[in-house]
Amino acid sequence: MRSVFAKRRAGYSRRALKRLGAEVCGDVFVEKSVTVWRGARLFGPCVVTGKSVLCEGCAVLPFCHISDSFVGRGAVVRASSLQGARVGEGSTVGPYACLRAGAAVGKNCRVGDFVEIKNATLGEGCKAAHLSYIGDAALGSRVNVGCGAVFANYDGAKKSRSVVGDGCFIGCNCNIVAPVSLGEGAYIAAGTTVTRDLESGDFCIGRCREKIRPHGAEGRYADGQVLRD
Repeated sequence: MRSVFAKRRAGYSRRALKRLGAEVCGDVFVEKSVTVWRGARLFGPCVVTGKSVLCEGCAVLPFCHISDSFVGRGAVVRASSLQGARVGEGSTVGPYACLRAGAAVGKNCRVGDFVEIKNATLGEGCKAAHLSYIGDAALGSRVNVGCGAVFANYDGAKKSRSVVGDGCFIGCNCNIVAPVSLGEGAYIAAGTTVTRDLESGDFCIGRCREKIRPHGAEGRYADGQVLRD
C-alpha cells in the first residue's frame, strides 16, 4: 500500500493541473516529472508518466498510457500506448495504436487503429491508417502505408532498416523486406513483397495470379463443414 500512496503523491493533483492551464476531465494520473503546457487537454482514464511533454492544444483521450513521450501542439492521441515516442504537431494517433521506443511521427500525420511503430520515423503528412507494422524504417513525407503493410525488419539473426522516399504509395498487404530503399514517388501495388531497391517513380507489383474454376466450390463446404479438400 505504501508504494501506491507514494505513486499518488508523485502525481499532479487536479487542482495543480488546472493551475498549469490544462483542461482535465475524468480520472487522470500525471506524474510530476511530466511537462504540461497551458492548453493541454486530458480526458480520463489515462496515465502520463516519465519525462513526457504535453504541448499546447494537444488532447490525450481516454485509455491512453503515455510514458517518456512528446505530444506536439494540437496532436490527438486516442486510446493508445506511447513509450519513448514523439508525435508531431497536428497529428492524430489511434485508437489502439502502439508507438514504441524511437517512434517519431512528424507533423500532420495519421496513425490509425492497430498500427505499431518501432524505431521508425514518419515525415510530414504520412498516413498509416490501420493494421500495419512499421519497424526500423525512415519514411519521407506524404507516404501512404496501406492496411496490412508490414516492414519485415528481422531475419532471425539481425535487424535491418528500410528507407522510403517522399510521396511513396505502399498498397494493402505489402511486405517491405529490409534492407531495402524505395525511391521518391514509387508505387507498390497491393499484395506485393518488395526485396529489391526501387528507383524514383518505379511501379512494383508482385502477385500470384488467382485460378478460378467455374462451379469448383460445389461439394466443398456446406453448413460449416468442409466436405472435401
